[in-house]
Amino acid sequence: MTAADPLLAELSLRAAARAHPAAPDCSCGAATLADRADATVVRHGDAVAKAHAPGTGAAALAERLAVAAGLPDVLLPPLASTPAELHGRLVTFWPYGAPVDPLDPDAAPWEAAGGLLARLHRTSVPAGLPPMRGPGKAALAVARLAAAGSRPAVAAVLGAWRTLPAWARAEAPMPARGAVLCHGDLHLGQLVRHPAPDGPWRLIDVDDLGVGVPAWDLARPAAWFACGLLPPDEWTRFLDAYRGGGGPAVPASGDPWPALDVPARALTVQTAARAVAKSAAAGRPLDEVELCLVDACARMGSVPPQRAADPAT
Repeated sequence: MTAADPLLAELSLRAAARAHPAAPDCSCGAATLADRADATVVRHGDAVAKAHAPGTGAAALAERLAVAAGLPDVLLPPLASTPAELHGRLVTFWPYGAPVDPLDPDAAPWEAAGGLLARLHRTSVPAGLPPMRGPGKAALAVARLAAAGSRPAVAAVLGAWRTLPAWARAEAPMPARGAVLCHGDLHLGQLVRHPAPDGPWRLIDVDDLGVGVPAWDLARPAAWFACGLLPPDEWTRFLDAYRGGGGPAVPASGDPWPALDVPARALTVQTAARAVAKSAAAGRPLDEVELCLVDACARMGSVPPQRAADPAT
């Protein structure tokens, strides 16, 4: 039995109690949706229990849950307004939503993602909400590169990292002017249909939600587009939907890249750093996608990033 087994077992019981409050001893079973160091997620019927990363702050998580509860047309609302504690971890409860099908890329909901982000960014920022955690997660990924040794890929990633402004490396506060309510970790895995299987799309995962630079939420698809990993038509669908929804991260027309360049570079570095660290730990070479990200970092190290006229974007 591993150390995670008691947590998984108890999460299953808690999810069952949420799914079947009148008969928690049902036999329909539970499914583990994720079991990582930063999150353990169990589904039972129409309920999901999530154990957050060790060290997650209860007050900040409660603030983020309150935002999700108050924006049910954008974020999946929680089943409980406060986190519970279980085996030293904070646990939250959610309705089950059907995720994006990874085997059907043509059906990827880029328009929904862009529209939901625009609505989120136009929402008034609640008082007391903590900063968006995106730059901090990028910095953590880079810090973990130390385990990869002195490989050439490490030098390329660190060189790109050093070109970024201090706020994008979590070494200074994010620009306050124009700061909005941000998701903090937007990718297609953060969208589900609720009610499943064909309800409207909603954003999930509030762990990084907070006040910050809105362009960060567009940065992952922007980075993949810039690296040639996201087809131009899919990027255009996403960007047009965001602009059509009045999103403030980029100008309503014209070149969006001065606003997106710094965050997109930061997400490229973060993704490359994780890839290099994982490949080193597994003792394997980088695959084609990972090499593409490292090559992008090598190019970035010699070209200064663009800066928007308004630093908040």
